[in-house]
Amino acid sequence: MITRTVRRCALGAALFLAACSAGGSPDPLAGFGPDPRLPPPTRSIVPQIGIAQPVGWQGSEAPRAPEGFEVTRFAGALAHPRWLLVLPNGDVLVAEASSEKKGKPGFRDRVANLLMGRAGAIQRTSPNRITLLRDADGDGLAEVRTAFAENIRRPFGMTLVGENLYVAQDDSIVRLPYRTGDTQATGEPERIFDLPAGRNHHWTKTVLASPDGKTLYATVGSNSNIAEFGMEEEAGRAAIWAIDPATRTGRLFATGLRNPVGLDFEPVTGALWTAVNERDEMGPDLPPDYMTSVRDGGFYGWPYSYFGQIVDERVQPQRPDLVAKALKPDYALGPHTASLGLAFYRSGDFPEKYRGGAFVGQHGSWNRKPLNGYRVVFVPFVNGRPSGPPEIFLDGFLTDDGKTRGRPVGVAVDRTGALLVADDAGKAIWRVAPKRP
Repeated sequence: MITRTVRRCALGAALFLAACSAGGSPDPLAGFGPDPRLPPPTRSIVPQIGIAQPVGWQGSEAPRAPEGFEVTRFAGALAHPRWLLVLPNGDVLVAEASSEKKGKPGFRDRVANLLMGRAGAIQRTSPNRITLLRDADGDGLAEVRTAFAENIRRPFGMTLVGENLYVAQDDSIVRLPYRTGDTQATGEPERIFDLPAGRNHHWTKTVLASPDGKTLYATVGSNSNIAEFGMEEEAGRAAIWAIDPATRTGRLFATGLRNPVGLDFEPVTGALWTAVNERDEMGPDLPPDYMTSVRDGGFYGWPYSYFGQIVDERVQPQRPDLVAKALKPDYALGPHTASLGLAFYRSGDFPEKYRGGAFVGQHGSWNRKPLNGYRVVFVPFVNGRPSGPPEIFLDGFLTDDGKTRGRPVGVAVDRTGALLVADDAGKAIWRVAPKRP
């Protein structure tokens, strides 16, 4: 029988080997664009380790925005804030939830639990709360804070249709009543549609209503890195679902998306776009996370191929029939950036170059050296397509000695045109707006 000491030594050796592996490109925007340079894959027993120890924001510290903008703490002292929804009256809903340690995990999960714990991404108990914030006097600070709902199972994505608030929890879509001005949900969550859960390797699920409110689009991440537990566990996962809330029925809208999270409609074409986290253990510069327009019935490669039809030879047996029709993503967002939030800018408050473009919240790598992500990037769009180089719009989340003050997740544009950023490790919501005379 293997003793606990031996297991710990084996785990420590694996962590040491991962920590000593070669680093990736120092260019902070390497692997970005519609046609990024992709190196050949490298093999490793465990992912490379690059942990940024969370230290929080001290005193008046705040993220950095470009010249001409100011950053303020819209709200602080939150419990792992992940996702945002701006309501029609300007109130802001914040989903507070976190990963939890897996029970009796295997070797790979033990490594992941340890690394995620060091990065502040795992808590013993998830907050399981939706908090409402209100800026009552319009000064850019939330003076009102109430617990809108506390009986939601790891809430994440939220969308409003009329007087129905739909919330994506970790295993389903639920519905709560909402009337303008409500500061607390008045009813119990009503289960509308079950989503794949089980092992729930990727539990974060997003929901977005179509402009006519008749369809809900919901994201479900994969149950693994490259289907190592078998494709049976991946049924209905690595996909975006289209759900009819009236009939409580759904269908797969797009598949082969390893971990789609952010969802938004591009304002010129009306196309649905998503931000996707790609697979691990192919090297520090491969493959890139990405954002892409999503076609009804489209297949995007996972687990058999990446960035279109580049075959991942680790996956056996292969499916050349699926690889042949795998769609290439529209825009790469860099390797291991953990790109989560996605919001197109529709307001006229920012300078002209930002209008119609996409803000992306990059949560940051835990398995790459040098560290990657930990920022909000902006990608300009022209006529509904990415156009021009990306811009690091909000940074300062990393310290000079490789620790992290915070980690951006969801992004949203408030009613005044300011950008809101949920910072889970920093326990804050940041607000970015043009400086006023």
